[in-house]
Amino acid sequence: MRKAVLAMSAAALVATLPAVAQAQEQDRSTPWHAQSITWAPCTDLPAPTLECGTYRTPQDWRSPGNGKTITIAVSRLKPQSGRARGSVLTNPGGPGAPGRLLPLVYESRAKLADNFEIIGVDPRGTGASTNVTCANFDFLAVADPRDRSRRNVELIYDAAELQADTCRRNSGELGRVLNTEQTVKDLDLLRRLLGRDKVNWIGYSGGTWLGAYYATYFPERVDKFVLDSNTDFTTTFQDVFDEFGRGFERRFRVDFLPWVAKYDSLYHLGTTPEQVRRKYEETRAELARNPVQLPDGTIVSGVTLDLLLVRAQYSKQNFPDAAKAFAELSQAPTTRTAPAADVRYPDAANATLYGIACNDTKFKGGREYLAREAERLGERYPLIGYYQLLAPCAFWDRPSLDLKTPTGKGVPPILMVQSVRDPATPVEGARRAHEKFAGSRLLTVTDEGDHGIYGFGNPCVDDIVESFLVDGEVPAKDVTCPGTPLPDPTKPTLTTAPALTTHNWL
Repeated sequence: MRKAVLAMSAAALVATLPAVAQAQEQDRSTPWHAQSITWAPCTDLPAPTLECGTYRTPQDWRSPGNGKTITIAVSRLKPQSGRARGSVLTNPGGPGAPGRLLPLVYESRAKLADNFEIIGVDPRGTGASTNVTCANFDFLAVADPRDRSRRNVELIYDAAELQADTCRRNSGELGRVLNTEQTVKDLDLLRRLLGRDKVNWIGYSGGTWLGAYYATYFPERVDKFVLDSNTDFTTTFQDVFDEFGRGFERRFRVDFLPWVAKYDSLYHLGTTPEQVRRKYEETRAELARNPVQLPDGTIVSGVTLDLLLVRAQYSKQNFPDAAKAFAELSQAPTTRTAPAADVRYPDAANATLYGIACNDTKFKGGREYLAREAERLGERYPLIGYYQLLAPCAFWDRPSLDLKTPTGKGVPPILMVQSVRDPATPVEGARRAHEKFAGSRLLTVTDEGDHGIYGFGNPCVDDIVESFLVDGEVPAKDVTCPGTPLPDPTKPTLTTAPALTTHNWL
């Protein structure tokens, strides 16, 4: 009788526990939470100060008992003090960019690095984690999107459809479960394996989407979250990517073109922004008619020039190299020996981008809709408005998935950092997300267009972010910081902060 009473009492106690606590009790009995990460020197990364490790997760968190698993690769930067007050998970964006090298950015941020272990992650699908692939196919390389002839437009969307089919056939079962819901559950398992009740977060660009969704799925596990260069994580990826035209065109015209004109003595591309813009159009048209083969065999076309200049807009530190390459490409064909722009990205990262963007949120419209939108956006924003990076999503075999909606309810205050001329994640989207995410604080960086601000040389931003992360000081209201000056390429030595480099777009 006594045993029966005790058993009944225990059952009653469990029944009264919060659902979260019950879930934790269940988690402890699963094999996923019994594993441990073995940290060792990173043998596959140029990072002697980092340690690397791996852990296993279910391939599909909705069917964790089917025996199918994947590997997630991680890194950590241990605190100089030897004892970490907590863990900071980081993500460089993409979506789908490998992130194990990102903790190196914070080595010089003593206040942060002395107090926390900083964790880098290659999310499922990419980097040294279990990969997906689209067989290295890239539909953007098939046709020039500025050519709006019927035949070329058909070719563009044929290629986008082939991209979707190639990704589906080559990524298999993992491609079906490549989404934000699965990834945040991978991250929460990582939190448990690190032995933390709560975690901190620094996410850039696509990492703001991931951070906002982690906070939505696991609000009780959120400590201090910093979202830098924000997507509008309250809408769809289609809406986010459709903002590229406006963001990149603004950065191009307000910052890059005047800067190139200012240093015409170096680049000889024009003394006014309009002259430089016309030189871009002339050079692009010539390369579209007559692509150039560089000494290494690379073919440079009008599309190559577009993507060279687009990538340059992410950081002011990219301006000098991009302007130099642009100037060399604008010269006579016999003198074109500039190194090619790196417009090809690791296939796993690109495939992961498509998996997440096409699986996460619904896509509206087919070929006719896409063609109308390309012409509308291209006419307004010619640098990249014609490019529809997510066109394959129109042909995607999307699994049934309804993500939770990020509202901020029940989430501790998060800090959003945003430059006013960010090319990839324009400020308008960040403001919309801020308004819809309860309790968030927005740090706006004025007269600035860099994509990725914290840790890259802005002392005002660095101080506010670290006061939030390390000291727990939540700004009472939205705040601002000034941007940093554009580089002066005429100086003998140019001291720069490293630029945030992802291998994708967000």
